[in-house]
Amino acid sequence: MSTRRDFLKWCSAAAASGIVSSTMPGMVVAQTPSTYVSKRPPTGKRKFVSEAVERQLASVKSTIGDPKLAWMFENCYPNTLDTTVELGTLEGKPDTFVITGDIDAMWLRDSSAQVAPYLSLAKSDPALQRLFRGLIRRHAHCIRIDPYANAFMPDPHARPLIWARHDDTDMKPGVGERKWEIDSLCYPIRLAHGYWQATADTEPFDDDWRAAMHRVLTTFREQQRKHDRGPYHFQRTSEIPTETQFLGGYGNPTRPNGMIHSMFRPSDDACLYPLSVPANLFAVVCLRQLAQMSRAIHQDLSFALDCEALADEVEQAVRRDGRAHDADGHEIWAYEIDGFGNQLLMDDANVPGLLSLPYLACCDRTDLVYRHTREWTWSSRNPYFFKGRAAEGIGGPHEGLRMIWPMSIMMYALTSDDSAQIRQCLTWLRDTDAGTGFMHESFDQDDPSHFTRSWFAWANTLFGELIIDVQRKHPELLRN
Repeated sequence: MSTRRDFLKWCSAAAASGIVSSTMPGMVVAQTPSTYVSKRPPTGKRKFVSEAVERQLASVKSTIGDPKLAWMFENCYPNTLDTTVELGTLEGKPDTFVITGDIDAMWLRDSSAQVAPYLSLAKSDPALQRLFRGLIRRHAHCIRIDPYANAFMPDPHARPLIWARHDDTDMKPGVGERKWEIDSLCYPIRLAHGYWQATADTEPFDDDWRAAMHRVLTTFREQQRKHDRGPYHFQRTSEIPTETQFLGGYGNPTRPNGMIHSMFRPSDDACLYPLSVPANLFAVVCLRQLAQMSRAIHQDLSFALDCEALADEVEQAVRRDGRAHDADGHEIWAYEIDGFGNQLLMDDANVPGLLSLPYLACCDRTDLVYRHTREWTWSSRNPYFFKGRAAEGIGGPHEGLRMIWPMSIMMYALTSDDSAQIRQCLTWLRDTDAGTGFMHESFDQDDPSHFTRSWFAWANTLFGELIIDVQRKHPELLRN
């Protein structure tokens, strides 16, 4: 049976041979280091153009002293807009569909994260406002189709992605894949709140959007599983254990404690223990953001109070049960728990993870528990921390041992105030692109030419976000 991994391996092989370079503009062959020519599509072939993004791109690039780093920033920062955005209409309203890159489908998580670095520019750019309004509407439409799905097709009536067509779950038309992940519902809220905060625009938050947000709250409560297992189940025939779930598709046993159950991680890998600590902390933040919007925009006090009540309940549970101790006795966050006292100590490169908690506003980076957790995740005590000749960083089960995700290096820099740490991260990122000028999903700890996903827009845009963050806080690191 074809799987997502099979498809992506074919894409990488095809990109290397030039088979798909004309249809996948983010995929490129290695660049000769002596000639840093832009790898962006020609202006007339770009999917979306923002004058505000182009101005910021030129401004920040001019401050970067390293020619390769400047070249990579130019390639990566606008990659989502250049290659993955489709504008249209849906049900008579403006619509925006954002694919991940090498898969012609939209993940709620990825699409939100891909465009988030442009939020600060939206107020001054009507084109960006049109993009965000359309994407917020599309997210709401998808959630109303199925709040348990993680990925959706451009056509709301289309069949699923090829590797998901025989899954044992309640598949609906328009759904690309139906892996239940808490963060799939958190990211659209984070994006909507960020857009509202940046622009004060309330136009996309209509009755359809409100109905979708009510589905979010209902789904979160269902997955507290206080009285039964809830309606969601998922099984897939696969030789890869992390592609399916245990016990008839409902996951390993838990003792309900008020936290929200998640069957899959943001990597799309199955959870071992269904109570994900970083995902639940992310949900707490987003529920409170949703409550704030409900009060201010819709004057819906009842719904706001319901969101805040759930946020308080989840936060209390995760703070009570989600902490562990490292070998030195320091209190740290566990990655997953089951409510019976069992805890999984690891971290995964995907966001939300333990390393990314302050990036998602789940805590302050100076928080003592987070500081100990961060130190633990970036060490050999984390089974998915890898250190080789090329770089060091966090990976995960999704691509296996030795495979470092550039996203983890970016997140390590984004959660640091240490100039030396940030400089080292920039060096690793610059030197592990395999000459392509783009970020990848993962690369071998000793050999960056062995990488996965040539066209992974989220990682590209996040790299751009990191460079802008460094330029704002530590400009001397880019000048030198």
